Amino acid sequence: MKTNARTAGVLYLIIILTGLFSEMFVRSTIIVSGDATATAGNILSNSFLFRIGFLSDLIMVMSDVGVALLLYLVLKPVNQGLSMLAAFFRLAQATVLGINLLNYFMPILLLSAGNQFSTFSPDQINELTLLFLNAHSYGYLISGVFFGISCVILGHLIYKAEYFPKWLGVLVLAAGISYLIDCLVNFLFPELASTSEILVVTVAVVSELSLCLFLLIKGVKDN
Repeated sequence: MKTNARTAGVLYLIIILTGLFSEMFVRSTIIVSGDATATAGNILSNSFLFRIGFLSDLIMVMSDVGVALLLYLVLKPVNQGLSMLAAFFRLAQATVLGINLLNYFMPILLLSAGNQFSTFSPDQINELTLLFLNAHSYGYLISGVFFGISCVILGHLIYKAEYFPKWLGVLVLAAGISYLIDCLVNFLFPELASTSEILVVTVAVVSELSLCLFLLIKGVKDN
């Protein structure tokens, strides 16, 4: 069990690092909100960085699959059914993220197609590029619903487990709720999205980092 927990911690750290890299060092520097021409220009001038962002996200998704299995094994003694359910929801999140990477990569295909899309004007190609990137951001929100439910179940299991501190279970459960709130706000009340994003940053990031560090440093005792 200790090996599974430590391995989950390593994969969780990979998820955090690759996710932050893709978001903060790739998308936030290349995508210009509402400006299709500037965004397309940034992609063309930083195409290798953009591709590295794609690879980083792909590594993140594959690591998430591993974490789903390992956390299932770690928490199975608490409640096998709920542990499996949490793993299934996390795998559903990884599936959505994996498919959503098509939206991320489409701008590269569009902008490097040459005469393949000659019926489209450059401005139309740029607009399509931004459309796919916007779709990618909403794909993340859809995956967040599955992840939020997984975290709620996971938080409950961690709280019940004797080999985890109860405060960690509360944090993970709160993170799940914050993800769900952020997703619902973005879809139903987009004008409040900036507020819900603050909630995710302050609660979910602290929670996931705490879980990652606990698994890496403290681990759990073998049965």
